[in-house]
Amino acid sequence: MKKIILLLTVFCFIGSSFAAFTLEAPAPKAGEVYIVVGKNGEKISLLDLSRVKIKDLQELTGKKMKLSDRIGFTLAQKKLRESINHDGTFNQKKIQKFFKKAGDGSSGFHIGGFALGFLLGLIGVLIAYLIKDDKKSNRVKWAWIGLGIVVVIVILASI
Repeated sequence: MKKIILLLTVFCFIGSSFAAFTLEAPAPKAGEVYIVVGKNGEKISLLDLSRVKIKDLQELTGKKMKLSDRIGFTLAQKKLRESINHDGTFNQKKIQKFFKKAGDGSSGFHIGGFALGFLLGLIGVLIAYLIKDDKKSNRVKWAWIGLGIVVVIVILASI
């Protein structure tokens, strides 16, 4: 029993010893985001894609576009142009949120949420619901997963 208490204490200290701040990278500009077009893997930036003529795009991709494709591309190109500011940044929150989500901890494994659920059980899950920040949904998810693992361990130990 002493070993389990010691192990839980060590987990608590390890979980609380992580850094409490995050560094945010600036959102990329439209000229820095490239997409692959064509069969040979040619790349074009979103800024260039918003300005390219249909004829040049057809040469780049190697495919001739139908009338309906050209109309659809022109409409999509107009929306893309409207979503890019004059300085090259994106002005729509949806696009900015997509780029921020990649490395900000709002997805993937969350050690704090897992520790709350694993070590504190249902109380830890409630604490995860009470903490309000950008990573709340991920923390709550991992708190429930931690609680689920404890329940499975208890069931297996009682069998």
